[in-house]
Amino acid sequence: MTVTFSKIGVVGAGAMGRGIAQIAAQAGSDVLLLDNQPGAAQRGLEAITAQWAKLQEKGKLDAATQAALATRLHAVESAQSLAGCDLVIEAVVENLEIKRALFRELESIVAENAVLATNTSSLSVTAIAAGLARPQRFAGYHFFNPVPLMKVVEVVAGFKTDRDLCARLAAYAKEMGHAAVHTQDTPGFIVNHAGRGYGTEALRIASEGVADFATIDRILKDQAGFRLGPFELLDLTALDVSHPVMESIYRQYYEEPRFRPNVITAQRLAAGALGRKTGEGFYRYVDGAQQTPAEPPVPAIEKLPPVWVSPRAARRAELLRLVHDLGAQIETGATPSPTALILVAPLGFDITTVAAVDRLDATRTVGIDMLVDDAATRRRVLAGTPATRRDIREAAHALFARDGKAVSVIRDSGGFVTQRVVATIVNIASDMCQQQVCSPADLETAVRLGLGYPQGPLAMGDLYGPTNMLEVLFNMQTVYGDPRYRPSPWLRRRGALGLRLTHQED
Repeated sequence: MTVTFSKIGVVGAGAMGRGIAQIAAQAGSDVLLLDNQPGAAQRGLEAITAQWAKLQEKGKLDAATQAALATRLHAVESAQSLAGCDLVIEAVVENLEIKRALFRELESIVAENAVLATNTSSLSVTAIAAGLARPQRFAGYHFFNPVPLMKVVEVVAGFKTDRDLCARLAAYAKEMGHAAVHTQDTPGFIVNHAGRGYGTEALRIASEGVADFATIDRILKDQAGFRLGPFELLDLTALDVSHPVMESIYRQYYEEPRFRPNVITAQRLAAGALGRKTGEGFYRYVDGAQQTPAEPPVPAIEKLPPVWVSPRAARRAELLRLVHDLGAQIETGATPSPTALILVAPLGFDITTVAAVDRLDATRTVGIDMLVDDAATRRRVLAGTPATRRDIREAAHALFARDGKAVSVIRDSGGFVTQRVVATIVNIASDMCQQQVCSPADLETAVRLGLGYPQGPLAMGDLYGPTNMLEVLFNMQTVYGDPRYRPSPWLRRRGALGLRLTHQED
């Protein structure tokens, strides 16, 4: 079997190093596994061979292949053993000085044409390479955990990295069964940069008291199609991993408001409520099972009031059909009667602003999020103003639950939940394209494979409409006065011209 790198070294026998060593051996390379902890490399080797044995038991490897793989994997005890490697990948602790010292040592051992690569997730590749005599043969090679299952690797070019080297690393990733995406050496690279919108905006929503953690998770899973809610995801990755990444990217971008962390995670990290691994995070875990609070019941309403739908509601025709199909009496006058439930459906604005600007009775006004086609969502989301009467809010809840679809009732929020989170994700991705962090195609691939989003962020923006995303962001910036929501030039120009977000200039 011919591979781009026939003999590689992997330094660090933790979860990441073991995963990299496993797929490299499966690609056909001879792999030397090194760790500075006595016996760790041998334990890593045994863990990998045990994994191959499990694959054989499941019928995914035959005995001959398993035996061949075992001959390609070797535990070594000193860096000198890596002298004959044509690629060495480092997967040690995220500490700049430790990595710099390691690579200075490796550079003095391996041949001049050997490639050195770091699996760093948050440190500058250029900074790690700064002390090397030949930084042109050094690159970032960022895998994701668990490596055999997460089929993407970020190939990161430092300031002096030879671009041909990046092409070789990308070819090798393909031989290992992974998709390679190319990125500039910017904080967070592609995946950790693009992923800033999901968790940080959800934390802002929670910190404003708009909804509790479980409700926010339900909305984003059922309405927007995410596989895990943001707080489930934070519990899975653990706050001792995710919060430092939030802070690191925020600081490295000189406190860019789009990446601003939240005190909620800082406090929980200090308290040791890290997530699944500690049994307590945003949820409690009993024997590994997430304990999710029950949803509030649908209110029992004897008689629904008539419904008046604002002429300025988003997807107004669709909303009118829905209200009709649910059996409500619809008022068609220019203004609502004194007993009507007043329905609005803003993009980006909060319900209070709409009621005030349109001079509607705030005690009877309820908003519904119509960003997503109702037929494509498993959940409807309602919000009132601070003045909305309880009976009106409960009547709206009962009406929109009549066909059995789940309903969440939240407190007033510019952009509800889905609008806020989706627009933030799309805006950050658009700005990454504007900054030429990576190509739009690589951005979409990295986010789908690295974060498991239902679509890439640019495709998400095209699905909901670039002009809608712009409207949400402009209006949220008006409501909150926060530069966090300023639209990226990439999004603003394409939205203004009616172009898809993936449109590239000639």
